[in-house]
Amino acid sequence: MSKSPSSSETVRSLLLVESDADERRLVSTVASRAGWAVVGAADSETAVGLLQGPHGREVQAAIMSSWDPENGPELINALRAKRDALPVIVLAEDGSIELAVDAMRAGASDFLAKPVSPERLLGALNTHADRRRPAGELAPLSEKIAPTLSLEQLIGAAPNFRAALAVAAKAARNRLPVLVVGEAGSGKETFANAIHAASLRNRNPIVTVDCQAVSAKAIDSELFGHVPGAFPGAFSEKTGKLVEAHEGTIVLDDIHELPPETQAALDRVLATGEVRPVGCNGSSSVDVRLIATANRPLPADFHEGLKERIETTIVNLPPLRARSSDIPALARHFLTQIAEQPGMKPLSIGNDALAVLMRYGWPGNLRQLAAVLFRAAVGSDGNSLTADDFPHIAVQSRYSGRLTDASPQISEGSANRAMAGEGPVSIFDDDGHIRQLSDIEADLIRLAIGHYRGRMTEVARRLGIGRSTLYRKLGDLGIDTAA
Repeated sequence: MSKSPSSSETVRSLLLVESDADERRLVSTVASRAGWAVVGAADSETAVGLLQGPHGREVQAAIMSSWDPENGPELINALRAKRDALPVIVLAEDGSIELAVDAMRAGASDFLAKPVSPERLLGALNTHADRRRPAGELAPLSEKIAPTLSLEQLIGAAPNFRAALAVAAKAARNRLPVLVVGEAGSGKETFANAIHAASLRNRNPIVTVDCQAVSAKAIDSELFGHVPGAFPGAFSEKTGKLVEAHEGTIVLDDIHELPPETQAALDRVLATGEVRPVGCNGSSSVDVRLIATANRPLPADFHEGLKERIETTIVNLPPLRARSSDIPALARHFLTQIAEQPGMKPLSIGNDALAVLMRYGWPGNLRQLAAVLFRAAVGSDGNSLTADDFPHIAVQSRYSGRLTDASPQISEGSANRAMAGEGPVSIFDDDGHIRQLSDIEADLIRLAIGHYRGRMTEVARRLGIGRSTLYRKLGDLGIDTAA
């Protein structure tokens, strides 16, 4: 006998509009496994009829699985006429910025480019099912507008960010592994790319593997390759990512997701420089530099040898809420990038809007900030963004029940200086008093190390001191020199 839901349980229903039965089946399977009750509609008339039906109120989101620029806006209007607050997520074969802008201006709540991973799809659905989650942020598209930046181009003046930048700049000059630790969206991949670009390997390939996105059964084949017949379905030879990255850099995102046996095999590769494909008795030599990323410190049960190897240099990226004073500069930077996209225009941002953004906790960090600004820019009719363009951020900043809802601690004076675009080394503290000389000096040295990519001779020369004096100051000021 099936258990009936309690009165406190909410049925999460999804309206899926798609004429192709196979496509409906694919999306339905993903959503159903996550607990969504999926109602399919082959056309707009059926979709509107279902929304008007007796169970229409249970629908918490709608997905348009195939975006049609001609008929899509009409369907969104029809759905919104029945449910004005219904989130409508658009999927499209063409993941261009221009198409996303068209869909958003037609009223879409979110836009995902096909092929969309189950994680992306479910993330979008859960976002709109929970008001306390960041809503409608176009994350995959906002990532597309971000060009590869060098270390000195990375935006941020907060001391904790400059400290991370200084470690990264020094690490770029050697061949040792690097571990970049930071919350989701904090810029780990951007830092990894910048470290590679500043290294002596920058003319050689950089290959990225998302360890969380590859199944445990397939990860060894992905990293090390395989020979024909190595396992059922291995009909041809596959070159592993480590070989593809020969003489370059391999970036392993979420390295803590690797299975224990893969951790051990990777440690052997780094120790010997030899890669053995799955099912092969022989091996091939590789010369790779590893940059690993993780959203938290490596767990205690992580492979001891590999852990010791990749923790040689650790770059700790602060979450955005811990460097709120950087938000004005970051917002202006992202808006400049957005203005360069098809269908977009240059926009400034007012201090009232910046104040709203600086008070928010940003659980999605830089990625969320870029996406929120992109969404606001798409919907803006004026030449400058105001606080009214960020109503959902203003509402969400009032929550305080979760760690990710934490509000940044920033004084009015500090906020005013940040909004005014003051330089990267602040002379005043949050209370308006002159900071201690040692603190100002430490910030200046970190800034110089980052600016000159860890070239300590150049840092010392530009600061007007000798190398020995520079290293003594690094020790006295407690600046990390592990790299």
